[in-house]
Amino acid sequence: MRLTKHTDYAFRVLIYLASMPDDRLSTVQEIAEKFGVSRSHIMKIVHKMAGAGLIHASRGQGGGIRLGQPKETIDLRRVIELMEATLVPVNCDDPVCIIKKNCTLKNILFDAQRQFLEHVGQYTLADLAEPTVSIVSLLNKGRRN
Repeated sequence: MRLTKHTDYAFRVLIYLASMPDDRLSTVQEIAEKFGVSRSHIMKIVHKMAGAGLIHASRGQGGGIRLGQPKETIDLRRVIELMEATLVPVNCDDPVCIIKKNCTLKNILFDAQRQFLEHVGQYTLADLAEPTVSIVSLLNKGRRN
């Protein structure tokens, strides 16, 4: 399964926030600059994650963003399911596939996807943000991927 850039950037935002001290507010601009991604793209991602409670966002002077819940409670499956527009691994209906009735590929791919989501669901944001020291050090160097 290949994740979209939208989900990739969502993970980057979450890892960034998880690597910061709990009381520190970050900004969309600083995250966009650190990762070399457009501010508007990060803004859309933050808005979606804030709506789901993964991020807490406050506007105005002194505002910013931080994790909306402990990093140990944010499982990776939840993030993927929130951010991916569709999790359907194959579309047999557009256009309609003439072998759809007897094809087993769809079942195999759906089973693989289920196993993938179960596997990533075993991990949390805390697993991605460790070791924090290494991640913070990379972020401070301004390294872009």
